[in-house]
Amino acid sequence: MDNEIETYMIKKTLFTKSDKIMHVFMTDGNSQVLEMKDLNTTSKFVEIMNQNTDSGCIYEIITVKNYKT
Repeated sequence: MDNEIETYMIKKTLFTKSDKIMHVFMTDGNSQVLEMKDLNTTSKFVEIMNQNTDSGCIYEIITVKNYKT
């Protein structure tokens, strides 16, 4: 679709002390959900985050389809 612009968010999956799975979106410095425009940059960032997690968190990319009206 010509009117479609993709952006990317990062979902963090973590396990609580009571072994429950929790999903959260990463935020920017202003408590807004972090939304990135470049897939390559987002992929590299997620790769670094997954390599450096010390608590077993899993980071993954969520694609957001934004439609122009």
